[in-house]
Amino acid sequence: MASLALPEGQLRVVLDTDTYNEVDDQFAVVHALLSPERISLEALYAGPFHNSRSAGPRDGMERSYDEIIRLLERLGVSETDRVFKGSGRYLPSASEHVVSDAAAHMIELSRSGEGPLYVAAIGAITNVASAILLDPGIAERIVVVWLGGQPTHWPTAKEFNLRQDVPAAQVVFDSGVPFVHIPCATVASHLLTTISELAEYVKPQGDIGRYLFDICQSYQKNQYAWSKEIWD
Repeated sequence: MASLALPEGQLRVVLDTDTYNEVDDQFAVVHALLSPERISLEALYAGPFHNSRSAGPRDGMERSYDEIIRLLERLGVSETDRVFKGSGRYLPSASEHVVSDAAAHMIELSRSGEGPLYVAAIGAITNVASAILLDPGIAERIVVVWLGGQPTHWPTAKEFNLRQDVPAAQVVFDSGVPFVHIPCATVASHLLTTISELAEYVKPQGDIGRYLFDICQSYQKNQYAWSKEIWD
């Protein structure tokens, strides 16, 4: 339980993200990169997803990787060597991992440095589950923070990140890893913004501000009385 105590100071963090899935993960990436006093962002992992914005899980991961690079470029960040491609498919079962650069790097990184490595996962949790299956001992070296699923009192568990890879979620929940669960309904769903707010506070913030505004504005054609969950 000590690993779940409220941490102080700068945290070692990796961000596992299906960045191109919607227009919300981009805000999480930018926030993490612009918060060095609190977050030492040691790596960014592209995760798989499949919806109308991708042709399949691998394509979703590749598009997410490219989106991360675009964000770094607009922030003037040149260290693209800390961006890694994740799984191109979901776990075949709760006992079979998927090899990826992201999972391998997560294991390697968890064995170095002082203190726990915080793994913030904001998409399908495939990369994290694969790392646990490859090296079960990683559960003693990391803290997983996952945006996925629903509250335990919710009538169903239906949620995008969870249903993309149910076996991966089973692996993580069963592993005993220190775990912080951020459900979507009634929790992350309350983190909302509007085009008007973004125009006032985000768009003026240079190249990255304009980019975040533009992708949100283009995401919804009818913006009357519309707000967007930022989720992350």
